[in-house]
Amino acid sequence: MELDVTLHRNSPVPLYHQLAAQLKHAVESGEVAKGTFLGNELDLADRWQVSRPTVRRAIQDLVDAGLLVRRRGVGTQVVNDQVRRPATLSSFHDDLVDAGREPTTEVIVDERVRADTEVAAQFGCDPGDDVVRLVRRRSAGSRHLAVMRNWLPLDVGDGLTIEQLERRGLYSLIKERGFRPHSAVQRLGAKAASDEEAALLELLVGAPLVTMRRVLQDDTGRVIEIGDHVYDAAHYSIDMSVVAT
Repeated sequence: MELDVTLHRNSPVPLYHQLAAQLKHAVESGEVAKGTFLGNELDLADRWQVSRPTVRRAIQDLVDAGLLVRRRGVGTQVVNDQVRRPATLSSFHDDLVDAGREPTTEVIVDERVRADTEVAAQFGCDPGDDVVRLVRRRSAGSRHLAVMRNWLPLDVGDGLTIEQLERRGLYSLIKERGFRPHSAVQRLGAKAASDEEAALLELLVGAPLVTMRRVLQDDTGRVIEIGDHVYDAAHYSIDMSVVAT
């Protein structure tokens, strides 16, 4: 791998952090292509004129972020497995498939519950009316990426099977039932992983998560889904276009 780096040795920012930041940019920008193998630590240390522990620490930061993977007997390889989603009305399952990943879904909860005040207000029903509540864990390969909590009106979600929910995206199932997703109000945020979320995503408690709250309407303006999702921030980002006004 040929990559020039510029390190500021008088900076208060540690050298390993400077090096990791430049490697991260090179991987995410495509300057260093997916599948590329890095040289061994001694060669890299010599090329960049830093110590071997500095190289090892920088590489480990990117391994932890999912951009590199250590392969025994082969070396360190660029994988860049961060999921980058467009800011469009789409299913996470379908976005993973489009990105060439193989999504798997574990249905943790699939039940009828009584709508609380907030859910009832969104659906236009009475508090205490039955709705469908889903909790699913979405993964790609061996990495857990998201915990997705959804609420559906009874006529939209009742009768969905665990097999369907494990094999397909929720929006394709909704469409198959005759409902037409049209638009959504979506709010993005961030939070620290709770005990439950950390356990499901196999992260440390307090690890950073991306949050998304989505309220989906059909083509008549009726709310047909509420989503409250959290994503491992190390492996998830959203791309969006902005224009000048």
